[in-house]
Amino acid sequence: MENKMQNNNTQQYLFTSEVVSPGHPDKCADIIADSIVDRLIIEDKNSRVASEVFLAGKNIIIGGEVKTTADLDVEDYKNIVKDALIKIGYDGKSSFSRAQCLYPDDVSVQVLLNQQSLDINQGVDQEDGEIGAGDQGIMFGFASNETADFMPAAITYARMICDKVYNYALKHNHKLGVDIKTQVTVDYGTKENFENCLPQKIHTIVVSAPSVESMPIEEVRMLIKGLIDDTALPPRLYDPENTIIHINPTGRYVSHSSLHDSGLTGRKLIVDSFGGYSPIGGGAQSSKDYTKVDRSGLYAARWIAKNIVASGLAKKCSVQLSYAIGVAKPVSVSVDTFGTYNHVSDDILSQFVLDSFSLTPRWITKKFGLDAPSKETFLYADVAARGQVGQSDYPWERLDALELFEVLKEIYK
Repeated sequence: MENKMQNNNTQQYLFTSEVVSPGHPDKCADIIADSIVDRLIIEDKNSRVASEVFLAGKNIIIGGEVKTTADLDVEDYKNIVKDALIKIGYDGKSSFSRAQCLYPDDVSVQVLLNQQSLDINQGVDQEDGEIGAGDQGIMFGFASNETADFMPAAITYARMICDKVYNYALKHNHKLGVDIKTQVTVDYGTKENFENCLPQKIHTIVVSAPSVESMPIEEVRMLIKGLIDDTALPPRLYDPENTIIHINPTGRYVSHSSLHDSGLTGRKLIVDSFGGYSPIGGGAQSSKDYTKVDRSGLYAARWIAKNIVASGLAKKCSVQLSYAIGVAKPVSVSVDTFGTYNHVSDDILSQFVLDSFSLTPRWITKKFGLDAPSKETFLYADVAARGQVGQSDYPWERLDALELFEVLKEIYK
């Protein structure tokens, strides 16, 4: 975040968020890890998974722990890796050379997976059918009325631009590569506007996308500027003539992928969540099954926060959940509306949430179908690629608790 400034008598209050595409090495690691989660849970819905992935050059290492009846050998894991890379866009068919980006046939995969500890398992799978939290920890869900998807403005627009450039790169791999970063700075004008979710304009846009060596930088910048203009950013906020835009600022971006930048699961938590606008929990979502509350707790907290804001109870809202390993019910539930609540105070909202929703891992799993990923519902690998929250087609983005919260609003009117 940048501080309040005076520039030519114009007051500014700026906030910035960044996004990376599925082709970024850290996102490749997340997507591969969640492709493993998908495969294991689809074959055995009771699979317990915590598999980290590391990319360095042409080497990919899978490590961690699993408990599953799914029968996968080393070749199966290697195929999962290669299929994920091909889907991401590292399919070996682009106009980039083997020295400039990763080719799937060049990849060496090492599998170092162990069995999950029985000490953990006995606390997770309980005799009464309940699921104990797979670990201790804290999770934060957030929502804001700044955009239609109840997400902060900066990360929403950074995602829109990133998606636009990435999808172009997939279809035009003779021009652009898929290892893309975008960044958007929103000007709120004043701190008061920031607190009240009132963005005034898009101040700065940054896009870095690899281009083939034969393309002059002027052509690259013209191409990407056209994509930005075609992204359907809100006209009220985006002025193409007056927004500061930096496209491939170094002037050359050809070499990319894990050949030139290592990748690791869990390094893009801010990108995956709320763009730095709110607190985040202590652990990543990708690579973990649904009993790990780093994943399921985030989804539940986001769902609650979104329904609170959508019901008109607040302009923005953060929900914190905390858990103890092997214990089903959350240790604590806390709602913070940053002083923007309407009628119902934070302490009443906190108690109402605690009383109204079980929030055990089993309850969350059944509510959102987390033990049944599929092409028809959602796949964890796609969630890893698109962001853990803020996509309207995710089950945990449904606005199906509005009536409950609106009743609460009427009570305290």
